[in-house]
Amino acid sequence: MYNTFSYTNHTVLPEALERWTVTLMGKLLPRHLELIYHVNHIYLEKLRKLYPGQNEKFARMSLVEEGQVKSIRMAYLSIICSHTVNGVA
Repeated sequence: MYNTFSYTNHTVLPEALERWTVTLMGKLLPRHLELIYHVNHIYLEKLRKLYPGQNEKFARMSLVEEGQVKSIRMAYLSIICSHTVNGVA
């Protein structure tokens, strides 16, 4: 999973980081959404071992942003599934 992709991010401004709503993704790409939830589960389990009991950190770092509109943090997905990340802001 980690040896295939590289990610280049052109800005870290929050408004530029894409978020897709779970509703939209579920309608258009239901299998992809299922896989994202699986990747997120594996990722959060690793975080729980590194940072036991820090639930607020897990919420901030999760691929799924909880809120009024549940969304997938696309940049986070790109970062955790990549073997290298390059920032060129």
